[in-house]
Amino acid sequence: MPKSVASTRSYQSYASDYVPPTDDDEMGEHEEEASQNAYRNTLQSRTTSVSPIDTRVHTSSRTSDVDLRSRLPSRLLIADESTGLLNRAGGTPTHSGYRTLPASMPSTPRYPPSRQHSQLNTSRLLRNHSRRRSFGLRLARALGTDAIPPEEDDIDTSGPSLYKDDRVWYDQFTSTDWVHDSIADAYRVKELRGRKDFRGRLQALFDGAQGWLVVAVVGIVTAGFAYFIDVTESTIFDYKSGYCSTRWWYSKRKCCSGASICSDWARWSSIIHREGNDKLWINFAAYLIWVVGLSTLACLVTLQTRTVVSSAISLSTLDENLGADHHRKDAKSDTEGRRVSMSPARHFHEAAQRPPVIYYPAAGSGVAEVKVILSGFVLHGYLGVKTLMCKTFGLILSVASGLSLGKEGPYVHIATCIGNIACRLVPKYRANDGKRREVLSASAAAGVAVAFGAPIGGTLFSLEEVSYYFPPKVLFRTFFCCIAAALSLKFLNPYGTNKIVLFEVRYLTDWRFFELIAFVLLGVLGGTTGALFIKASRVWAKTFRKMSVIKKYPIVEVLLVALVTGIVSFWNRYTRLPVAELLFELAAPCDAFTKDGSGLCPTQERIPDIILYLSVAFVIKAALTVITFGIKVPAGIY
Repeated sequence: MPKSVASTRSYQSYASDYVPPTDDDEMGEHEEEASQNAYRNTLQSRTTSVSPIDTRVHTSSRTSDVDLRSRLPSRLLIADESTGLLNRAGGTPTHSGYRTLPASMPSTPRYPPSRQHSQLNTSRLLRNHSRRRSFGLRLARALGTDAIPPEEDDIDTSGPSLYKDDRVWYDQFTSTDWVHDSIADAYRVKELRGRKDFRGRLQALFDGAQGWLVVAVVGIVTAGFAYFIDVTESTIFDYKSGYCSTRWWYSKRKCCSGASICSDWARWSSIIHREGNDKLWINFAAYLIWVVGLSTLACLVTLQTRTVVSSAISLSTLDENLGADHHRKDAKSDTEGRRVSMSPARHFHEAAQRPPVIYYPAAGSGVAEVKVILSGFVLHGYLGVKTLMCKTFGLILSVASGLSLGKEGPYVHIATCIGNIACRLVPKYRANDGKRREVLSASAAAGVAVAFGAPIGGTLFSLEEVSYYFPPKVLFRTFFCCIAAALSLKFLNPYGTNKIVLFEVRYLTDWRFFELIAFVLLGVLGGTTGALFIKASRVWAKTFRKMSVIKKYPIVEVLLVALVTGIVSFWNRYTRLPVAELLFELAAPCDAFTKDGSGLCPTQERIPDIILYLSVAFVIKAALTVITFGIKVPAGIY
């Protein structure tokens, strides 16, 4: 007698005298229930050979498995070593065994079918059972014997839940399941394209056009936010030096119709009517008050997005202090410097000793976090409505304050927030995180397009820098989103020059061959300066930001940096200018030469003085950028 048959018969003889265990036995609740199910199944299937695997009693230790299995219909419960083959989910025994499971049913859940095709799908499902059952049914009908009817009631009642793909809500600081989202979307598209009627074809066309419509809306809305930020920021920035006497809400450029100075633009000293040095000091005091006040308001707005993370989570991406807080090295290495592995208990103990991680989604540029999110990482709240509002108004205040920072980096974060909010309006993007990140890639590129006026540059930035998953269709949609953003911003005309940027440099002469040496030298100096800037920022973070007062009260650091910026920047014209106007003066060709002032088109005898003036501005600007980078205000570093 085969061993499997012998073991089966021995089990049947044992099951006839089986008595369920009492409370005194050390058996879990799930094990007791499984044993009772096996006992009932055996008593009601004496004539049927029971699989030896069914006699094994196992208990799943994962709660999620129990929850998922309880939600599936009885005929979808796949048999394994812990499943009674002859038992339904509700405990009612049946004799169908394996035959209740269709062989063609995929393991991935599908979306619910339409009402018009629910009966058709049910009939297809009945026909798509395994070959063994289909042949058995035909043979039984041919011989005229009684056949087991199919579970039509079970299939009819579980029609919507059979195909429904439950939305997977990812926890904080987890990764997106790209495979699950891709398969779920593939089944959704297959179900949609399976409809051959007019309404089904129309829905399929609309589904394919939704991606283009969403990125177009994202580009237009991003251009609107960029217009609002540019106009508001430029107006508030000029308030540090004076105001327009005819229309107080006008910026200096608008008040003077593009001129550098005019009679309608009044200094703050004109209110008190002082002359000489008193006039200069009054303007300096007004400038300092505006810088400190606007910086403080920007910091207060940013602090509204405060997020506390458990000490068990340690993410270098959220470390805005540039590694100022390091864990002890001796915790992960022995006396000889060799790396040792810690037990879970020790790891938990050390994590509990560390203080919780606090970060502010509206602070900084946000480009690094956007790259992490697009790679599949989950950061709840980082791309929400609150972050978008705080980032927008905080950016206006921080840039207008005159701090040594830019607005180009935060544009990427703002545009990505707009894309994430737009995805909530479309079901196929709202219910699928993998598909959502396609729109987020296009949104990040639109932020670069409105910041620099370069649609192709934004597309390349998204392709090379921030995106993790970038199929060809996303490439064309990203470029379309950048074009929509650039054309919308050009239509809004924020600078009054019919351009999407503040200035456009036109060179009157071509470059010469010997200038290649200067270009190479500029490249070497640029790389060296960048490396020195990174090291200086890290030293500043490890020294100044390790102070307990600065770590506990970030607004204190903002006040000190703003105070230093206002005191130092007022006396040099190139440190007072906005970044865009400074770049324009540095890059624009000279039409005429002057003997007076600090312009960059001096006569030959004044060139040494202008070089010294620029060198002082370079040192001041570099030092202020080092101490400004990392403070709790929206700030870019481009």
